[in-house]
Amino acid sequence: MNYFIEGLQGSGKSTLVRKLSELHSDYTAVREGEYSPVELSWCAYMDETAYHGILEKYPDLRQSIEEKTVSEGNRKIVCYTKIKTANRGFYKDLEQYEIYNNRVSYDDFKSIVLSRYRAWNQDNMIFECSLFQNIVEDMILFRCASDDEIMEFYQDIRNMLHGKNYHVIYLKTDDIRGNLEVIRKERSDDKGNEIWFPLMLGFFNDSPFAKKNGLNGEDDLILHFQHRQKLELQICGEIFLTKYTVIPSKAYSDGDLAMPW
Repeated sequence: MNYFIEGLQGSGKSTLVRKLSELHSDYTAVREGEYSPVELSWCAYMDETAYHGILEKYPDLRQSIEEKTVSEGNRKIVCYTKIKTANRGFYKDLEQYEIYNNRVSYDDFKSIVLSRYRAWNQDNMIFECSLFQNIVEDMILFRCASDDEIMEFYQDIRNMLHGKNYHVIYLKTDDIRGNLEVIRKERSDDKGNEIWFPLMLGFFNDSPFAKKNGLNGEDDLILHFQHRQKLELQICGEIFLTKYTVIPSKAYSDGDLAMPW
């Protein structure tokens, strides 16, 4: 069996992945930004020419880049956010090779996503945030896709997963604003200055979806998260049918995590 841990930002996905990993040591956990056979968040997806161009541009980081690179056919996947450097230009350069946020055409995006789900053939894995968040955010905020279009996309994903053993564990939150408050404090510097939330808010405010619909600010961001959670739960219920379990965000015990699913 394999598990996809899903939910909104601040719902406790990372904590749940850690707990499951501790309880089930025979499973391999794949966290955001690490190499994943199914997901490409926080990773550059590059051809050979672009990859060697980056190696030449950043010779002092060559060893680190190579250590964080996985080859898939004629593509290189670079887990660049796991590379430590004070050179912010490096992250900007590699970010341009992500597949999300409308950086590739819709046809290419769909082909890349579906082909990687189809090719995946491993077991005993726990995936953090590898099924919903990045795909759904891309389609809503940057491609302005309708709910029906997103549902159709996930029908295709389900078809690619046919015959594979997997279960979606969705952390549902009834207090989106409260959860955001917690991670705003957690992801602040030692002087209390927020680091994560201003970036998250800017990401939302600058998206084509927000601009198209005149949305801006924290209240509109929360409304977006409410809509996203409702849609993701609808996908679970209508697309993944018996292959999902909803548990309350941050309101479960270790006894609930014995993997009976």
